[in-house]
Amino acid sequence: MYVYQSIAQSLFDHGQGTMFGLMGDANLFMVDHYVREGGGTFVPVAYEGSAVLMALAYGRVAGRVGVATVTHGPALTNCVTALTEGARGHVPIVLLAGDTPVSNPHNLQNIDQRETVKVTGAGFEQMRSPETASYDVAHAFYRAQVEKRPIVLNMPADFMWQEVEHVSHVFPAFNAPAYVPAGDDLDEAVGMIASAKRPIILAGIGAKDSVPQIIELADRLEAPLATTLKAKGMFSGHPYNIDIFGTLSTPAAYEAIDKADCVVAFGTSLHQFTTDKGALMKGKRVVQINDTVTEVSKNYHPHAALVADAGLTAKNIIWWLDEAEIPGSGFTAELDMEVLTAHPKGNPEKAKPGYVNFEYALDRLEEALPKDRFLTTDGGRFMTEVWCRLSVPDAESFIATTNFGSIGLGLQVAIGAGFAIPGRSVILFTGDGGFMMGGINEFNTAVRMKQDLIVIVANDSAYGAEHIQFLDRKMDPGLSMFDWPSFADVATALGGQGVQVNSAEDLETAIQAIATRDGPLLIELRLDPNDVPRMRL
Repeated sequence: MYVYQSIAQSLFDHGQGTMFGLMGDANLFMVDHYVREGGGTFVPVAYEGSAVLMALAYGRVAGRVGVATVTHGPALTNCVTALTEGARGHVPIVLLAGDTPVSNPHNLQNIDQRETVKVTGAGFEQMRSPETASYDVAHAFYRAQVEKRPIVLNMPADFMWQEVEHVSHVFPAFNAPAYVPAGDDLDEAVGMIASAKRPIILAGIGAKDSVPQIIELADRLEAPLATTLKAKGMFSGHPYNIDIFGTLSTPAAYEAIDKADCVVAFGTSLHQFTTDKGALMKGKRVVQINDTVTEVSKNYHPHAALVADAGLTAKNIIWWLDEAEIPGSGFTAELDMEVLTAHPKGNPEKAKPGYVNFEYALDRLEEALPKDRFLTTDGGRFMTEVWCRLSVPDAESFIATTNFGSIGLGLQVAIGAGFAIPGRSVILFTGDGGFMMGGINEFNTAVRMKQDLIVIVANDSAYGAEHIQFLDRKMDPGLSMFDWPSFADVATALGGQGVQVNSAEDLETAIQAIATRDGPLLIELRLDPNDVPRMRL
């Protein structure tokens, strides 16, 4: 077969039935074979970076390596932000990127693609020859899994019509989580935990496969449970779940955390927002458990650290507590969980004419949106209030596009997640600036692909972070403000349904539209730029 056919067949050898991308000179025949001969699902995007973001979300939610494809030169440079987001989030995907023909170094779109990829933190894999095509694809998948980051496979265009014999290669990424801590480090950690009077169990997304064991340890210690932002929803339904730990905690939860004397952290790097720049860790013993040595003490130096599997370590700690007949701490008995988890209710009367109060709108949407939701957020000043007020059923039902601090990534992530969870509703909260930057060009993709997608645009007609800085310095914020078109009208023009909300009454109309929708729905919340809650960071 031809090389382009061998590449497509290699994807099927790896069980990859969904690919996101945009076709060009170097990949169009591969995509055509993947769809027409192999029956694969190809999701055609409007912008190359979107393909990477969709693959990141699809892979994260589906629990597998996501796949995207673009052509060469400017197509790859359009993926730089998305690849950086994936590399910093440790999400494995393979990006099949075309390259200009080796035989034509003067091609207008020729660049050093290895160096372009290198600056993002993603890995680079060169397709060495037509004969090694299937091997190189397999090695890219292997690297993505073991390195936990995007890998870009560089495919020269002049290889595609070379004839080769296809050989199926699949390299298993061996994983042996059956290791438990031992020695002095374990003794020190167990001693700190056993002597704690007010312990708290904190879990990050790195512990997502160990939820039952971590809950068992918390119950044994009579300790409340908390999560990092990325693990939001991990302990939904548990009676002593205090939700997000750190700057996003409620004031009452923050106070309870402050009173704790020991934090046992599983699968988190303990960055500055979780620890509130270290303030929340003062006066406490901190025990950190991670399965990767580079994550231990990466951002915060704990008093004891165990490089081990989260679930097995939790069970091991329970065994030692039982062996020493250590009683429960009684900390949970001191806590009023209703007070700890309550956010102040939004007031619909607070909004000026022509606007809706954001906190009130979020409270109503929390009630009205589908309960079995998948939630994602774009970047912007609106996002922290969404994280605090909107619930999710579990940690696998939430992604915040915050690894690189970029706006304009949310809608693409929402679409990718939708392909991983057919039959469930995906909810995206985005700002007006983020939607104009990266959402408006893919909303029609959601329409074309018939996604069950609800987009809520927090439209304050401004770039919020900049607006705040101008106001704080008593300067004119005019340059941060924009007179956008009606996003509701734009959504309708792009084939979906749009509803504009200028009042509490309009919000009820939008909520009715949620119940009757039959395709992508966009709800535009008109917000007073001077009355949007500040970010809780």
